Amino acid sequence: MRTSFAILAVAGLGLLAQPVLAQTTNNYNASAYDKAPWWMKDAVITQTGFVRTEIEANRASFSASFLAVGKTADEAQTKAVGQTKALTDALKKLGKDAVRVNTSFSMRALYEQYRDKDGNRIENQRGDKIESYQVTMTLSIKVTDLSVLERAYALVLAASPTSSQQIYFTLEPDNATKTWLYNEAVKDAARRAKLATDAAGATLGKVKVIDPTGRACQTDILARGYPSDGQDADAYTVVRGNAAYAPPPPAPPPPPPPASASPVEMLEAKAAQNAFIQAPPLSQLTAQACVVYGLN
Repeated sequence: MRTSFAILAVAGLGLLAQPVLAQTTNNYNASAYDKAPWWMKDAVITQTGFVRTEIEANRASFSASFLAVGKTADEAQTKAVGQTKALTDALKKLGKDAVRVNTSFSMRALYEQYRDKDGNRIENQRGDKIESYQVTMTLSIKVTDLSVLERAYALVLAASPTSSQQIYFTLEPDNATKTWLYNEAVKDAARRAKLATDAAGATLGKVKVIDPTGRACQTDILARGYPSDGQDADAYTVVRGNAAYAPPPPAPPPPPPPASASPVEMLEAKAAQNAFIQAPPLSQLTAQACVVYGLN
């Protein structure tokens, strides 16, 4: 593992640096030296901790569209709503905190068609030649509780949509995960700093600065340089002690719905006959933290 560090000391009004630590200047139009921050009045080591981890996605979204045609706009819209009523009612039963559904409409007029003298089919564009209306109703589904994802997806496909999109997974880490990952970055900075000072024959002192932005470790005192993205190819991989996702066992085949079953019950029975395994993928999270230590 590659460990980088800098040991700097301030004496009098100038900076004393070993030749091996000197950095090449560039043609940047700025003063040759920056003012040293307060924490550099004594010998210090600045160390950035880099960590990464993989966490399962916790959000999923997909959409489906339903097409309906009617003689009037109201008739077409009513047909489209009728196609999706049982589906929206079934999705609501999964819980408003687990599944969120948004609907949108698009409508276009279908005109009478005729053939010209050459036999080509021509579509009218006149308002008095409207033959019918076509309505497309799109349901956008966002699943925030992935334990009901397979059920929600099966319900949508059981409703026989005109078209549907694939499932897209995303990760929205909570505050606890962000805090845990940052703490691991601070620990990694301490580990790297300890290894570096031991290798140099020095002793690690007290913490002077903890900078979550990482800018303190990118301060260029000898000469201004080009900005750095702060990435490290040797990021330390951390694993959180949480259980991996396991798809629920397949449910036994449901009994056929009774003759007096409601449209929602019939849709649920049809959806239960099809098992769709949707395991969330792993998403990578990274964090960094800058810690400035004194040297004894």
